[in-house]
Amino acid sequence: MMIELHDVARIYPTPQGPFAALDNVSLTIDAGEMIAVVGASGSGKSTLVNLISGIDRATTGRVVVAGTALATLREGQLSRWRGRHVGIVFQFFQLLPTLTILENVMLPIDFCGTLPAREARVRATELLARVGIADQANKLPAALSGGQQQRAAIARALATDPPIVLADEPTGNLDSTTAAEILALLQELVAAGKTVVTVTHARDLARHADRVVVLADGRIVEVARG
Repeated sequence: MMIELHDVARIYPTPQGPFAALDNVSLTIDAGEMIAVVGASGSGKSTLVNLISGIDRATTGRVVVAGTALATLREGQLSRWRGRHVGIVFQFFQLLPTLTILENVMLPIDFCGTLPAREARVRATELLARVGIADQANKLPAALSGGQQQRAAIARALATDPPIVLADEPTGNLDSTTAAEILALLQELVAAGKTVVTVTHARDLARHADRVVVLADGRIVEVARG
């Protein structure tokens, strides 16, 4: 299994008392699967993805990703582990505005130290070509369309060749044609052996997933074939 959650809860203190963003969730995801996580706002979708990435930590239960029990890692170790094992595609791209597209894609490689600078540049250039925007490499993010920025975000997520890609509403801010192109890119990643977990409201994206995980009130209420 690439991802395992065993009886996982994430509980936050509030003035009204403890709030369970996730409540006793168990889920396993195989290597090479594409999973769509769906549910209403506040159902726990983002919390689930944050636990898988190690951005957040479980209150109780066990999270094992790529063979590592995340609770055993200290914060510094967790950041380094995340850089090598998980690529994250954010809904609003989160590209650094003062860096070129090429520099944005190189950033995870620099952070993790996985390649020398010259090889990092070559790797980033190849990834931009793979997602179809090599000609935008030297532009700042503001000069790109939303679809081009999302392609750049996918390239950045792949910079360290992680086995897992987590995508939070990757088509949420895109027109239907561009959204279809991004979906095709995600499917290519799965075909190449990546494990892809998406948080989405898009029916097309969910329909093309291997499985759809439905959350409500912090619990998994259904797991269905896409």
